[in-house]
Amino acid sequence: MATIDQQFVEYIVKTLVSNPDEVSVDRKIDEKGVLLSLTVAPEDVGRVIGKRGVTAQSIRMLLRALGTKQDARYNLKIVNSDEDTEKPEKSAKKEDFSPKEDIIDAENDDLEAKDYVDEPSESSELAEKTRAELADLDDLDI
Repeated sequence: MATIDQQFVEYIVKTLVSNPDEVSVDRKIDEKGVLLSLTVAPEDVGRVIGKRGVTAQSIRMLLRALGTKQDARYNLKIVNSDEDTEKPEKSAKKEDFSPKEDIIDAENDDLEAKDYVDEPSESSELAEKTRAELADLDDLDI
């Protein structure tokens, strides 16, 4: 029988993925607390993780809230069951990719290089200005 924490994670994840029948949550208790291992279909891993890990962090935050109510510490591990099929792709030579492609998160199929690398624009000028302001703050004696 699934515990409340397993049911909770299953419910959230099944609403996010396109293959809800392939969602499984395994529960282990270790020295750090309760470890929930989440397994989904390989094509749904990106949906569960989300852009820059935002969705996974949100699920973990909800688990922390449940943990305060249950007096337990929860850890969520997203198991990548598609590791064997990814290894041949990762063995490609570095020369096969342009610099923009090198920084794309391999776990997120929905991200494009343009999300990370842009031509110089207002945002890069803002970044330089922010770096200069931070450097000035580092010089202050506090």
